[in-house]
Amino acid sequence: MGLSDESFVLGVDLDGVCADYTLGFRDFCAERLGRDPESFPLDRSWDFREWGFDDAMFEEMHHAAIVEGRLLADLPVIEGAADALWRLSDAGVWIRIVTHRLYVNWSHHAAASDTVAWLDRARIPYRDLCFVGAKADVGADAYIDDAPHNVAALRRSGRHAICFTQPYNTQVTGLRADNWAEVEEIVYDLMVAKGTPTAPQLPGFDSGADRLERRATGESTGTDGPGTMSDASGSQPGE
Repeated sequence: MGLSDESFVLGVDLDGVCADYTLGFRDFCAERLGRDPESFPLDRSWDFREWGFDDAMFEEMHHAAIVEGRLLADLPVIEGAADALWRLSDAGVWIRIVTHRLYVNWSHHAAASDTVAWLDRARIPYRDLCFVGAKADVGADAYIDDAPHNVAALRRSGRHAICFTQPYNTQVTGLRADNWAEVEEIVYDLMVAKGTPTAPQLPGFDSGADRLERRATGESTGTDGPGTMSDASGSQPGE
């Protein structure tokens, strides 16, 4: 099933939304600098000032984490992200990954290749993968993002932008989700408002982000029941 005028496109950010960048980056910085991980609080501001970083220090550590530590290939998955995105895909949502991971020079190969590898490992479904800073330009019906400046820019462009709660964005007002269950409910409401047909998956039928692994190993996935979609029609990594 291809993209049509009736499709509902969800622009999904990665770091801070699907991938726990703060936790992964903290572990890298602690090892690199020989410091206790607890000295890098997870409850941090957008600019990492609680970690004692200025802009130059952050850029240096981020670049080293991407190129030397291959951080983006091994970030923890935020709880519920993969399963929620599979359910949304099954309901007809076109998943479009929209990330600005190529903003640091001389790290693009590592960032791009490790992003694709991580999406596969995390079992995140998607149909498009966009590396772009001006996120409104990709034309999604709604976006989920954690960066305050991205949420503000998307809303100025007239887009629905769901702010995914993180310590550094609590000042952002408006549409917000504290977890992926709340993201799902908001997206279904937005689909209804647009008039997009929805078909939420019934419980117990080929559910879970591990469906491809179970199918590959020959385990039953309940494909004879209603409410399921074949792998060919659901979002596949890299499709």
